Amino acid sequence: MEILAIIPARGESKRIPEKNIRTFHGKPLIAWTIEAARKSKLITRIFVNTDNKKIASIAKQHGAEIPFLRPRKLAIDSMGIEPVLVHAFEWLKTNENYEPQAIILLMPTNPLKLPQHLDQMITTFKNKKVDSLVTVSEALGNNNPHWILKKNPAGKITFFNDTGLKKIITRSQDLPICYSRNDIAYILKPRNLYQKPTNLYGDRVELFVMDEFFNGDINTQEDWNIALDKFRRLKKMIRKI
Repeated sequence: MEILAIIPARGESKRIPEKNIRTFHGKPLIAWTIEAARKSKLITRIFVNTDNKKIASIAKQHGAEIPFLRPRKLAIDSMGIEPVLVHAFEWLKTNENYEPQAIILLMPTNPLKLPQHLDQMITTFKNKKVDSLVTVSEALGNNNPHWILKKNPAGKITFFNDTGLKKIITRSQDLPICYSRNDIAYILKPRNLYQKPTNLYGDRVELFVMDEFFNGDINTQEDWNIALDKFRRLKKMIRKI
């Protein structure tokens, strides 16, 4: 199966300037995702999709392809990822006559990726014959939506599922099992992008459940600090194996 890895990396980052190329444990942050993809045995091509020449140059130095720069209209912060993937898929089909059977979307903002995990995900995707696979971690304790609070416009407080606070499930072990996306990877069939509405998931979705340790998406400086601590511990664990 032809598997194309796409790593999206916009140049503009408001909360952490130049986040994707900021030094993280000795390398630009994006380099760790490129490296994991390069060590995968099942990924065919690795393509960084960016609007930024500096990111493109650094990504190329670390072994990724940069067939083109993302158009500015697709690089605004309000743009979803689906139109970006459609544009990339159409560009490759038109300019290179290249149509991968699956896309693995790798978020560079979560560097806690191992090549063996990526290969396990791809193998599961193939064996299950699904339209998409999403990496997740179990939503534990106060991160479970049955314990998350919200306030309506009138000021009433309920749990996220609209249950009143008096009906709380008191023990965490009794909470229904829920999952949160950890932004390690999404694997999808390109045809999902042409459904209405366009989407990553298609009709048949599989979850790839990972330990909470791998939940490390970076959006803030505090996220950065936590991910860096986890990454250092991960490297030590790998060296001991």
